[in-house]
Amino acid sequence: MRIWLLALSCLFSLNTFAYDRISGAHFASRSEVIAQHGMAATSQPLATQVALDVLKQGGSAVDAAIAANALLGLVEPTGCGIGGDLFAIVWDAKSQRLHGLNASGRSPKSLTLEHLQSLGIDYLPPYGPLPVSVPGTVDGWYELHGKFGKLPMDKLLAPAIRYAENGFPVSELIAYYMQRSGPRLSKYPGFAQVFMPNGKMPEKGEIFKNPALASTYRAIAKGGRDAFYKGDIAVKIAAYMKQNDGFLSYEDLATHTSDWVAPVSTNYRGYDLWELPPNGQGIAALQILNILEPYDIAKMGFDSPEYVHLFVEAKKLAFEDRAKFYADPAFNELPVSGLISKAYAKERAKLIDVNKAAKRLDAGNPALYHGDTIYLTTADSEGNMVSLIQSNYRGMGSGMTPPELGFVLQDRGQMFTLEPGHFNSYEPGKRPFHTIIPAFVTKEGKPWMSYGVMGGATQPQMHAQILINMIDFGMNLQEAGDAPRILHTGSSQPTGEQMTDGGYVSLENGFSAHTRRALVQMGHTLQEASGPYGGYQAIMRDLESGVYYGASESRKDGQAAGY
Repeated sequence: MRIWLLALSCLFSLNTFAYDRISGAHFASRSEVIAQHGMAATSQPLATQVALDVLKQGGSAVDAAIAANALLGLVEPTGCGIGGDLFAIVWDAKSQRLHGLNASGRSPKSLTLEHLQSLGIDYLPPYGPLPVSVPGTVDGWYELHGKFGKLPMDKLLAPAIRYAENGFPVSELIAYYMQRSGPRLSKYPGFAQVFMPNGKMPEKGEIFKNPALASTYRAIAKGGRDAFYKGDIAVKIAAYMKQNDGFLSYEDLATHTSDWVAPVSTNYRGYDLWELPPNGQGIAALQILNILEPYDIAKMGFDSPEYVHLFVEAKKLAFEDRAKFYADPAFNELPVSGLISKAYAKERAKLIDVNKAAKRLDAGNPALYHGDTIYLTTADSEGNMVSLIQSNYRGMGSGMTPPELGFVLQDRGQMFTLEPGHFNSYEPGKRPFHTIIPAFVTKEGKPWMSYGVMGGATQPQMHAQILINMIDFGMNLQEAGDAPRILHTGSSQPTGEQMTDGGYVSLENGFSAHTRRALVQMGHTLQEASGPYGGYQAIMRDLESGVYYGASESRKDGQAAGY
């Protein structure tokens, strides 16, 4: 009897500990970070610390974001680097408005669809020279810095240069992903010399150095963006690609430009979610929320088959449009206003059966309605906020690693389809469909939240889920990211694949057996996650006090910190 009572006592103690958060949410990992003068949330603690140092030195939120991104290119090469692209949304406190930057690169001008078809391939390969497109990140840094920067660029890149020369201890998670990349990328020229100096990828806790990247950063700090796109770096990239049967040329690099674009939005229960228009996938989150807004989600409850089912069905509808219409607007007349209109969402929602999973869907007709990656966010004492996302694609990119530069070129070109006439069909000098998307939320025209969730097609799903968690289910900023996530895979793709048999639903631990059984009865196919559940970072601002709240991903190495 006494043993039974002791066991029962331990059970109650464990239960109390598990719910030792003020909210009582069993999934809450930690409290929000709260600070008055500045905040940074990144996927690596070292990068967060660098961002805070910049803010304390009088740098702007943009300065802090650039410094953090530069360091992440070193300490998290499995998700980002200057061989990749960048997108950002900036809240400018002076003008009281949002600015959007599309710093994604274009396909090589000398590579044609006809040549690709002559190779007898059905799609662009994931690695090697063919999927390489122009890296847009460095130009993106200088565009952001020119408009919103305060400190000189050499000061912003100095921390990353020091770490690259002196080394840093590799985290457990990054070591795991680097070791997964090594076997398939080491066959490409230059890769092993940079990332496998001892013949293997670094282990957890091992000190890793990248002196070649330090040299490249130093050249960029001294010579500006032209050092990368028109100087010795561009010459080395072009020569390397030519020697290895690639098509990216010096001209492609020298003529590259980023674009300042107007973010687009939809209102969800009084909050405006802002995303960048295509060639990215951000408006899918807007479409999902528009479809779901008429339903009483709060009444359904978070762990309910009704909510999960509706979310998945709304995602399916949005992603069919994503597969057909999201592409480079310079090559297509994209019906963005129709896609994100409430009237269009109302018509699309009629296709949802609240009791049954859809197995096959088609894209709609929005013309009738005119209405692997890192994410980081920073905020400064003046109220400026930055939502920034940057990626190589497929983790460490193409494997193509030009000598003496210390970084891998991205393989974003794999996102093109080779189907003639498709909005996202390959063309020379064209931007491919992009998965990486930053997000921003305003309330009554004031900045409320800067956030993002890296992870391929996961991103718009999680952008919508984070807002639903906060607005419908009353979670705080950290809980909204900690909550178990819903991931649907198997939708039609911009690369040409079609959804068959409804795709697959993956639920993180935390959803009940009752919900899972009911979803199966509705016709959903449940499986373990076939893709990432994402990496979340967020900063929220109290609209009355101006105090910042920070949150970071508990599934990864993320850290939010303020001062």
